[in-house]
Amino acid sequence: MIDDHSPIKIKVETQYLEHQSDAADQKYLFTYTITIINLGDQDVTLKDRHWIITNANGEQSEVKGPGVVGETPTIAPNTAYQYSSGTVLETPVGFMQGSYGMVYTNGKEFSAPIAPFRLAVPGVMQ
Repeated sequence: MIDDHSPIKIKVETQYLEHQSDAADQKYLFTYTITIINLGDQDVTLKDRHWIITNANGEQSEVKGPGVVGETPTIAPNTAYQYSSGTVLETPVGFMQGSYGMVYTNGKEFSAPIAPFRLAVPGVMQ
């Protein structure tokens, strides 16, 4: 039994929304789709999220709150939960990272880390 490691695998896909962005106004809109896969042997429930969003100027903002997109999903073993959300940056490149607060059905809580991922306007090399 692996107690020190999260049984959760997280995959991220990002997309730049050019038509909803305005470079002259320093407004770059990105969406991200998160797939949360439960590789463990018991149900887990996502209770809360913590994001750190960093733009190309090194400015950071934090987002904390219950669940994701208004839900606190329970994910059965060997299944996945997927959702999409978005963020606005003041620069054409940035990063997001964070964690999900999770709880097993027996009440034991753990943190599922979300590795840093890049948000970038296509063709920008920063």
